Amino acid sequence: MVARLVIAAPSSGAGKTTVATGLMAAFAGRGLAVSPHKVGPDYIDPGYHALATGRPGRNLDAYMCGTGLIAPLFEHGARGCDLAVVEGVMGLYDGAADQGELASTAQVSKLLKAPVVLVVDASSQSRSVAALVHGFASWDPEVRIGGVILNKVATDRHEHLLREALGESGVPVLGVLRRAPAVATPSRHLGLVPVAERQAAAVSAVAAQAEQVSAGCDMEALLALARSAPELHAEPWDAHRSADRPGRRPVVAMAGGAAFTFSYAEHTELLRAAGAEVVTFDPLRDEALPEGTSGLVIGGGFPEMYGNELSANEPLRKAVAALAASGAPIAAECAGLLYLARSLDGTPMCGVLDAEARMSERLTLGYRDAVAVSDSVLAPAGARMRGHEFHRTVIEPGAGASAAWGLRQPERRVEGFVQQGVHASYVHTHWAGAPEVAARFVERCAGGPVA
Repeated sequence: MVARLVIAAPSSGAGKTTVATGLMAAFAGRGLAVSPHKVGPDYIDPGYHALATGRPGRNLDAYMCGTGLIAPLFEHGARGCDLAVVEGVMGLYDGAADQGELASTAQVSKLLKAPVVLVVDASSQSRSVAALVHGFASWDPEVRIGGVILNKVATDRHEHLLREALGESGVPVLGVLRRAPAVATPSRHLGLVPVAERQAAAVSAVAAQAEQVSAGCDMEALLALARSAPELHAEPWDAHRSADRPGRRPVVAMAGGAAFTFSYAEHTELLRAAGAEVVTFDPLRDEALPEGTSGLVIGGGFPEMYGNELSANEPLRKAVAALAASGAPIAAECAGLLYLARSLDGTPMCGVLDAEARMSERLTLGYRDAVAVSDSVLAPAGARMRGHEFHRTVIEPGAGASAAWGLRQPERRVEGFVQQGVHASYVHTHWAGAPEVAARFVERCAGGPVA
């Protein structure tokens, strides 16, 4: 059995990432094998989790993957570990809009039978903290809040008032953290700056988080709480379960580096299980695609931060355009969509798509219920998938002559591009919820049929 904790908060901005990452690093520093997890579709926090633990950060998204896969995906990621730390998303009870508890941290904690530690930003309250914690602890009796960590506490006197107020709540205080600039992680238009863009500074920040958490939290009590979680009795998810290997092993190139940091670990595992050789390359540095490339996956990231560098790598842009022109399978999501456009903020990109992309002041954010409009290398027309959009860019036109997806919310529209072997869209998907996507893509890379 894997001991486990869910780190939640009443709202975003309370310090979940600092506490969760600090706990991961602190426990790993004590010699424990720690499995890091993140509720929801976030790509950036898992990068810091991986830095803290030395293991891939994995997402647990009940909307995109379904509630039935949460425990299996958790068991897969946590296999062989002593402890798992799961960072929540938004507020404890916040999930998919108009979907009740679906995809909330509370729901995931129940699916994992895991105790919750509530991180409270105490910077502007004293006795009221007891009412806040009581409300969260009593809202859903199936959610077990095993303790609270008070964050951004100003002084010893402030701490005394908070502890006194919580003394009768029945929820123990498991940690008190002062304000500490050294643990802060810089943010920009889509959240934290990814690890890949600030490796040395990120290492220092994670070390500072571990030190702060170790000094301010009752580590033994937290570990005891984690070990109180009951058996899950879930079969670990297995990427090979739905695999049907082609006759040959095609090379699938996967974009990486600082400009393309958004990727779920299960995607690579599914591609390999389906028979592909997955080779990562960096569009900022590599002037050619990996040798023998039969297909290309370009995930999300921040190409808008590296537009000039991506554009300056003309040999690679031409190689990507030539691969697309050959009809080879290309799956591009969000940042990948922008990279395939003619230009991004006026700077030349690969020119695969007859479209122009630019930065926008408007944030597009939310889960999406999608249906495939056209047959593609990822899905047959009519196939349904769930995904997520998160960007501050627009592309014009928003859809090609053959669109990728039809969306129902927040309004009915078509978006994305399907042309020859290219599937390009703003919608991020999690292939663990639809493993046939990876199998179909690899079959096409190996020269098999699409339909």
